[in-house]
Amino acid sequence: MYVPMTLHQTVFSILTSVVVFVLILELIRRRRLREEYAWLWLLTGVAMILLVAWPRLLAGITRMIGAVAPLTTLLIFSTLFLLMIAVHYSLIISKLTTQVQNLSQEVALLSARVDGAGEA
Repeated sequence: MYVPMTLHQTVFSILTSVVVFVLILELIRRRRLREEYAWLWLLTGVAMILLVAWPRLLAGITRMIGAVAPLTTLLIFSTLFLLMIAVHYSLIISKLTTQVQNLSQEVALLSARVDGAGEA
């Protein structure tokens, strides 16, 4: 049984989506959000606005995945998105941890060379 969104839910969802999109644009403008991630967030903002502003698309996706309400569909997709972001950031953190470890070892070797050259 499909339960459509109420007018109140639709207005709130559209306002939230537009605020998120404008916030993303402002973060990019102020150079607080790096360009390499900007496309992902802009795409997310546009997808949010499209899904909420085009209720037939959201209803179709809701029926396709077997959800009861459009808000459930939005929640499922937002949870999946956050999971993907968490995995992506974990990969970045792992890479940076390896780089820091390698740099620390190089600094230790260089420091040992400098100390050894000073004693000679």
